[in-house]
Amino acid sequence: RGGGRGEHTKAEEQRRREQEDVGKESLMMELTRLVQKVMKESSWWEKRGVDCSILTAAFLSLVPAFLLLGSSQLLWFSLGMLLMGLAHAIITVKGTHLASHGALCESHTWAKFWAIFFIEICSSFSAQAGIHGHIKMHHAHTNIIGLGDSSVWKIPFLPRIIYLFMAPLSVPVITPLVALAHLKGNSLGMVVRTVLMIALGLYSQYWLLINVSGFRSMPGALLCMLVCRAMFSIPYIHVNIFQHIGLPMFSPTKRPKRIYQMTHGVLNLPRNPMLDWTFGHSLISCHVEHHLFPFLSDNMCLKVKPVVSKYLIEKKLPYQEDTYLSRLHLFFTKYQELMVFAPPITELVGVQ
Repeated sequence: RGGGRGEHTKAEEQRRREQEDVGKESLMMELTRLVQKVMKESSWWEKRGVDCSILTAAFLSLVPAFLLLGSSQLLWFSLGMLLMGLAHAIITVKGTHLASHGALCESHTWAKFWAIFFIEICSSFSAQAGIHGHIKMHHAHTNIIGLGDSSVWKIPFLPRIIYLFMAPLSVPVITPLVALAHLKGNSLGMVVRTVLMIALGLYSQYWLLINVSGFRSMPGALLCMLVCRAMFSIPYIHVNIFQHIGLPMFSPTKRPKRIYQMTHGVLNLPRNPMLDWTFGHSLISCHVEHHLFPFLSDNMCLKVKPVVSKYLIEKKLPYQEDTYLSRLHLFFTKYQELMVFAPPITELVGVQ
């Protein structure tokens, strides 16, 4: 009899879990239907036009930037440097991120072209490695220990001051080196293409600085390239760690359903005119929306934000938000715990 009761209890527990799983899936399906409704009611301009226009404006701003960098007056030269740094951040962060998700167009062929253009030519990285790391690992396994847990951004041997405020300035130098390291094991054609595309992007900027801006020395042109490319690298690193590290982390064997995984493991920063338009809404104020619906453009993430936030709050699911300075203070004061030691594993008792 005792064995019979035990089997009956196990069967009831199994049915309860299955019912919970159905409930969790229906939550995600219900939210998806709400977002799809907004999508159907949106124009091409809202879906892709706004973000394509911002990227186009960034490319067009490079013309006055190169011309201003040829000025002998400090004010105009500094303005040219600032303009080029801003354009570079928009193109390489916002543009690369949207291109990696195929959010710039509907055509798969053009999506592949834009991914190579933005990731390899503009950002000096491998398109294949970038898409694999971001789409297939980070998004598929957000905050899953050993898979998409953002540990790639951790450098435990660096002191917090160095890591948070100095090391990011080396990103322009480290990025192409990491890209080359990722080429190991790829086909010869892939290696040749990636190396040529990265070289084309770097040399194009150098050539324009020499021939349009009038730089007279290689060291001067290379220094200008470094400053422009590193201008937004500190907030770039900050954003990448602030919105995931320090939030619940899950075991690969006990991962929650998608809607629980994303709402517990992702955080939004408040609207910030500079970062929102430079890095894109999906990386700043709509990161939760982006992780739930990664195919949406920045502008569409912003448009569905009220729908998503209202739904999650109504269903008593987390909708996590915090300020940039608050997260910076947290990481500065708890650097060892967050960036050096292994993170604790969270189990969602009661729902998992």
